[in-house]
Amino acid sequence: MPAARNEGLRQALEAKKEELTIRLDRIHANLRRGSDADSKERAKEFEDNEVVDALGNEAREELAKISAALQRLDAGRYGVCVECGMDILPGRLEVYPYADECIECAEFDERRQRRL
Repeated sequence: MPAARNEGLRQALEAKKEELTIRLDRIHANLRRGSDADSKERAKEFEDNEVVDALGNEAREELAKISAALQRLDAGRYGVCVECGMDILPGRLEVYPYADECIECAEFDERRQRRL
């Protein structure tokens, strides 16, 4: 992969990482705020906190995927499927820049997960 493309990709991944980090900081601040004294309001806050916590989990998972993609980029293995070793199609990487599997391996994993 050309060095200029790598740098552009690195910048895009770093920008997304920064965006997610800021989002996580806001989520943590939201979860740390105090509870309302009213029991109905507390129940609503608890439900809201569960949703916010789920969003935080998604952001943490995405951050981990971005960090792994940056490590693969540094190691010269970016764009290579971690399962079969084949190149990941450029179109897949454009849509999902931190993909670590080719579409065939990813689809196989999804089918296997549905059976569990």
